[in-house]
Amino acid sequence: MLLLAIETSCDETSVAILRGGCLLANAVSSQVKLHEKYGGVVPELASREHLRNLMPVARQALGQAGVTSDELDAVAATRGPGLPGALLVGLRAAQGLAFALSKPFIGIHHHEAHLYSPWIGGEPLSLSLDKFQPNVSLIVSGGHTMLVHVAAPLEHRVLGGTVDDAAGECFDKVAKLIGLPYPGGPELDRLASEGDDTSHNFPRPMLRDDSHDFSFSGLKTSVRYFIRDNPNVLEDGQRLRDLCAGVQAAIVEVLVAKTIRAAKKLGERCVTASGGVTCNSGLRAALGVACEREGFVLRLANPTLCTDNAAMVGMVAHLRLANGGETTSPDAEIVPGWKLADI
Repeated sequence: MLLLAIETSCDETSVAILRGGCLLANAVSSQVKLHEKYGGVVPELASREHLRNLMPVARQALGQAGVTSDELDAVAATRGPGLPGALLVGLRAAQGLAFALSKPFIGIHHHEAHLYSPWIGGEPLSLSLDKFQPNVSLIVSGGHTMLVHVAAPLEHRVLGGTVDDAAGECFDKVAKLIGLPYPGGPELDRLASEGDDTSHNFPRPMLRDDSHDFSFSGLKTSVRYFIRDNPNVLEDGQRLRDLCAGVQAAIVEVLVAKTIRAAKKLGERCVTASGGVTCNSGLRAALGVACEREGFVLRLANPTLCTDNAAMVGMVAHLRLANGGETTSPDAEIVPGWKLADI
């Protein structure tokens, strides 16, 4: 089966081509430079840029895969959650292509695509579930932080999520507070790697809470007050690096502790992590140490598949079709607030 997948939920335009669940091409056009001067994604500009980029990116993916659109057997796209205008561009393009070719269309949940991305590997990249283990999965993308129990392929249960600011939002907002360039998360990670994470003892929100929920707005506020009371910290290179290290240590400790606690509580021996924040070097290292200590198997999404991409969307679409899942109506609407618990 030859499948084309589209991802346009936020600020990356991506098209992937898969044959039999193996990735042939994954073209991505980023909008970082466009939104950089605004310090964050501007939804209307993102939608316009998707309109401008989608066809060139699709042609690039088809060219890399060495196939034509007439050969396609199915078409998939992210249906939600995400920015309404951005989602609409990709969804309608995919639906139109599927209708024109008289092929099935599959609307995919963006977080479900992240959920299975740690199982994508090999050469060429493919979704490999032959060694699947029930697991507790940490999804940490820009605006979402959640823990999910995956009992079997396509069988999952949301354990908890963000009650205010997500981990990615906290990284980005703190980075903006201290004047780091957009996107701030990766730059904060770089500076943190050169700092002393014991120099500042910032709060670890809900760390001792028995729930599986997350809250990072209090941490962000604590950093804001610290900078207000210590303005010179931003002018001292080493103190700034120590500040970044302290913030990162607080976020990472909460993410790792709650993930490990959930796995123990459910009796699972496998942990996975995905989403853009999973690129953070501190988080990847801390998860590795914690899982080795507990004797857990750890699967981390490939860094190239942590940020938004159509490859992971296509993999889940292939998985659903291969397991006899229902296709999506060509008239289906976007679902910007679609909850993972609702699929």
